[in-house]
Amino acid sequence: MSTFPPKPIRVWLTPPGPNSWKVVLVLEELGLNYEIKSFSFADVKKKPFTDVNPNGRVPAIEDPNTGLTLWESGAILQYVIELYDTEHRLSYEGLEERHLCSQWLHFQMSGQGPYYGQASWFQHLHVDKIPSAIDRYFNEIKRVNNVLEGVLAAKESQWLVGDKMTFADMAFMPWNFRLSEVMSRSWDEVWEGLPHVRAWHERMVSLPSWKRCMEIRARCMDEQGLQWNGVPKGIETFNDYEKELAMRDEVEK
Repeated sequence: MSTFPPKPIRVWLTPPGPNSWKVVLVLEELGLNYEIKSFSFADVKKKPFTDVNPNGRVPAIEDPNTGLTLWESGAILQYVIELYDTEHRLSYEGLEERHLCSQWLHFQMSGQGPYYGQASWFQHLHVDKIPSAIDRYFNEIKRVNNVLEGVLAAKESQWLVGDKMTFADMAFMPWNFRLSEVMSRSWDEVWEGLPHVRAWHERMVSLPSWKRCMEIRARCMDEQGLQWNGVPKGIETFNDYEKELAMRDEVEK
């Protein structure tokens, strides 16, 4: 167990969603001292979590070493990198590279994350199937990945910035790990035409830090009675879960 920083950074998260694991992945890769406060998604809009994040979204952190409470995964990553990546293992010191990392993080936050999230919602959780909405977000997923494919194909290092993996690369990991599930397609199908993005992603999947993240996630999910995809144990498929959600919706009307 790491002893730096001296007091563990507390990470508030609900285990199914990808965004929190961006933060945990970087903390793990840097070998920092942290602790997880895992709780149910049903409680994100309730106290005590809304005292930490009034927006009621995960992740959020409390850093007792500085007294700072922070939410929004991109802001948290920038904070952790600025304060704790003093050896620039996942970042750069130079002006150009620092801002290029920021650029890609913003692209992930404004592009990949929202489009994958909306695609997942309309594909799996929305009560009514709306083909035009599903098509729109699937097309945006393809567009985002085509941007990445073009950039990675042109770079000898095949990392987004410079010649090494940075926090900007890692920010794309958790959602891409769920891509097959989001689109309800096979692993090979979702990467069709994206050989450089697939290779980039699979290099990061092999990281020991990522494997530790997935072990922690599995433990947190099990504690809440959830399967790996966020569906409660005892429910076989997303379709069955959709039916249960629809029934709950009818009861609550």
